[in-house]
Amino acid sequence: QLQASGGGLVQAGGSVRLSCAASGRTFSRYSMGWFRQAPGEGREFVAAITWSGTSIKYADSVKGRFSISRDNAKNTVYLQMNSLKPDDSAVYYCGAERSSWPLTAGGMDYWGKGTLVTVSS
Repeated sequence: QLQASGGGLVQAGGSVRLSCAASGRTFSRYSMGWFRQAPGEGREFVAAITWSGTSIKYADSVKGRFSISRDNAKNTVYLQMNSLKPDDSAVYYCGAERSSWPLTAGGMDYWGKGTLVTVSS
């Protein structure tokens, strides 16, 4: 029901825009989040946005470089990633949560399949 896309190989300092498209149900009343998981690591929070877009949170490691947004009419959430670093390399997952805020990896109602972002130095 959630499908992330847009990942790939990018050089350090470059930019990538991830998309998370929902199907089968509307997520317009869900908070949406992006999380990432590097090999051998746990899934960590990256960014989140409430259903209305009025509240947004970022992990400290991506503040000022990443930007989350959503288009409820298109049932899609985006993650614009700028000034990428090799440490940003991971599989990026989007998730949806109906009632909790802030979002945590253990509390999401739905997860999409991830998209791999590899940042070369």
